[in-house]
Amino acid sequence: MIETKRLIIREMVQSDYDALCGILCDEEVMRAAYESAFNLEEAQNWLNRHLKRYEEYGFGLWAVVLKETNEMIGQCGLTMQGWREKEILEIGFLFQKAYWHKGSATEAAIACKEYAFSVLNANRVYSIIRDTNIAS
Repeated sequence: MIETKRLIIREMVQSDYDALCGILCDEEVMRAAYESAFNLEEAQNWLNRHLKRYEEYGFGLWAVVLKETNEMIGQCGLTMQGWREKEILEIGFLFQKAYWHKGSATEAAIACKEYAFSVLNANRVYSIIRDTNIAS
């Protein structure tokens, strides 16, 4: 779907569930963006929600796959989020801890931003980040 120098960004599929759990069920990863790690059922619900978003909007959070190994190392993409009483287009991402501080999130987010402006013809794209998430 989207290709960068090191990454392939594509829709998630059910077979990505185990890799997704490696992200969403990791306490340290999830503490950066959410209150706590997900359980297995919450991870499946998360995946289902994004599969539905692909159908409804044509986008959502996508699998980020490392070209070199074909491994899903994270997710990055676009979602509609409620913010200040309106719906906005947001770029979001979550990556396996092993891939933090390697530029993967930045590379994926830039590609998703370009997709939002060039393919979706967005006027604005936001990123909502907790003020405690310094790295993001």
